[in-house]
Amino acid sequence: MNRRLRIGLYVVGGIVTVFVVAALIATYVVLQPERFTALLQSRARAAGLELTLASPASPTLWPKPALELDGLTLRGQATSTPLLAASRGKLVLPWHTLLGGEATMSRLEVEGARIDVDAISAYLDTLPPRPSMAGATLPTIDAGFRITRGTLLRGTRLLLSNIDANADRLASGKKFALSMTARTADDTPYSMNLETMPTLDHGVLDLADVQLGLSSKDRFEASLHGTATWRGGADVGASLAGKVTRTDASPYDMVLSVTPANQNDPLFVALKLDGDNEHADLRVPPIAIAEWWTGLHGTGSPSLPPLVGNADIDRVDVGSLHIKGLHLEATPAQPSSVGAAP
Repeated sequence: MNRRLRIGLYVVGGIVTVFVVAALIATYVVLQPERFTALLQSRARAAGLELTLASPASPTLWPKPALELDGLTLRGQATSTPLLAASRGKLVLPWHTLLGGEATMSRLEVEGARIDVDAISAYLDTLPPRPSMAGATLPTIDAGFRITRGTLLRGTRLLLSNIDANADRLASGKKFALSMTARTADDTPYSMNLETMPTLDHGVLDLADVQLGLSSKDRFEASLHGTATWRGGADVGASLAGKVTRTDASPYDMVLSVTPANQNDPLFVALKLDGDNEHADLRVPPIAIAEWWTGLHGTGSPSLPPLVGNADIDRVDVGSLHIKGLHLEATPAQPSSVGAAP
């Protein structure tokens, strides 16, 4: 090896060493873990929440600048039960933070998250009520997020397991995508995909070009397209249409619409299904759907929500509920009447 080549290699090696040392300095000095931990905690406090870590955040540079979070817990300031508890987390940061730029986040990832619906409900009850005439809002999410191996609980009761959720940044005028897979308590797999363009303008939230997909492996797959609008309170409107395919039965044409509340009627969700030998034209308030779903998993006998409309369905499989030969007639003036084969 001649002298010039050796000098050249020394120079290249020196430059690489300088960059490595600079990266290490940037990682542990410029990337100051405590400032991003403080940023997370301050944003949580602004929302009436307390964020704690089992140990101080540790920085990492590869493959992107990030902070490793150990034992992440999020709880309401007035409650002891955590809304969310995760074994591990990662806060991915933009590269410009290495140059001392503004403390911003590009992505939040949590692993082994346990989410408690009752704790979330208790936290929401502590928030000040919004004025009845207030317009729509859009909770901007500066950074996308990812949840892996998640669990959704209601107290001690399991609702969903093996949750894997992935979302983009949520902001007005930016295309938003959300995907999620999970299993119910009886180990039935479900998946959901949502894409839309949200726009918030003068208290009106428009969701344009909504693409909604729902499926359960070896059972059904639904694909819907449409739009939605929220003007605040119960002033919600939506119209989605598409098709539902089933593995062991004929497909449905499906129309799902939402009509806003008025002085005489509550917020209603309307569902129309048309198949070869099955038809449904039903309306139901969303609150009644939530109460009915809770009853399905309770200790007592489930009851139907206050449905309005009619349905002739060969088979219904919802969670642990299985019905064959369903015929339903319901009008606003009388309770729902149901007939079904054993």
